[in-house]
Amino acid sequence: MTFCPTRSAQIELDDEQLLRYSRHILLDELGIEGQEKISAAHVLMIGAGGLGSPLSLYLVSAGVGTLTIIDDDDVDLTNLQRQIVHTEARVGSNKAESAKATLSALNPHITINAIGERADAVRLAQLVAAADVVVDCCDNFETRHAVNRACVEAKKPLVSGAAVRFDGQITTFDSRVDGAPCYHCLFGEDGDANDSPCATFGVFAPLVGIIGAAQAAETLKVISGCGEVLRGRLQLYDARTARWREMRYKKDPACPICSNQSAAVNPSAAQNNTDER
Repeated sequence: MTFCPTRSAQIELDDEQLLRYSRHILLDELGIEGQEKISAAHVLMIGAGGLGSPLSLYLVSAGVGTLTIIDDDDVDLTNLQRQIVHTEARVGSNKAESAKATLSALNPHITINAIGERADAVRLAQLVAAADVVVDCCDNFETRHAVNRACVEAKKPLVSGAAVRFDGQITTFDSRVDGAPCYHCLFGEDGDANDSPCATFGVFAPLVGIIGAAQAAETLKVISGCGEVLRGRLQLYDARTARWREMRYKKDPACPICSNQSAAVNPSAAQNNTDER
């Protein structure tokens, strides 16, 4: 099952870009055409913390044309154990601005927009509508559901990741595809899932690198159209045992976000709508 690419206008790579991204271009599944799509794409990243750090580093090094980063939090000393896009010199600085400084040095040819604010529904809708792909790197369910609603409304693909303690997960949603589930289909707002902030439960530092890098891979595949993405597949990683599990899930026909029906979502929809593989 091949994922459909976004509709970004392609650009023609110059000689420097052909050299810089030559290892991508050498891949038959990607080639020049795929790299041109990547270089023309606009990615919106929600959160510049543990997941956003490796994600943004890989997206920018891979040549994504425009990266918009939104995060209203400031860099704290406790972040530096895992949030590798920030430095000790930037403690107290806004995370979006701090990330921009690091990323601009890595690849000065990329357009990076840093937004140090907490977006309301209207602002979020504007940001999502302007992007080709949205990547959720936040740490709370309220924001995740708000991002999901905006992506469904604008019909934008959403790459979702989470990591806490030693446990990580990743999947991709795409409301452009008929019958595709959304975040609410998997994790209902009235379900049993709870936020697990790192400040309370801790997080194994390399875990966010593993999940964030996987999010970068999903994002590049969504943009370029190469490979198979995790639509309808939730992958779960246990860093204690270095084992991956996969659960398949389907669209909830009663989902109030992505279905036409207005019926309330079953609180146990995530359990009823999945099967483990």
